[in-house]
Amino acid sequence: VQLQASGGGLVQPGGSLKLSCAASGFTFDDYAIAWFRQAPGKEREFVGATNRGGSSTYYAESVKGRFTISRDSVKNTLFLQMNSLKPEDAAVYYCAAGIKYSLVDYEYAYWGQGTQVTVSS
Repeated sequence: VQLQASGGGLVQPGGSLKLSCAASGFTFDDYAIAWFRQAPGKEREFVGATNRGGSSTYYAESVKGRFTISRDSVKNTLFLQMNSLKPEDAAVYYCAAGIKYSLVDYEYAYWGQGTQVTVSS
């Protein structure tokens, strides 16, 4: 099982980035896929997720209305479109897969390596 996150970078406040999480080694639709993030000195926090099959999406209040998760089951890829980025969105973003949707990181068995998002002028 592998998850490969990519797409991070440096963006100015108010800008946009699109992260990708490419999955391999498992049946994509059998898993809930989530995004978490961790800023220096802070706990890892839930950003958003899709349930198994991708029929529902869930977002943390802090990103609702600005971030959008989409899922391409043919390409086994989860996307995180991030708009109106704020300095407080800066973190390492991780994608994770688990057998059910959850807000908590320990419910996800498989993790990607993370991609850095920096929001700064």
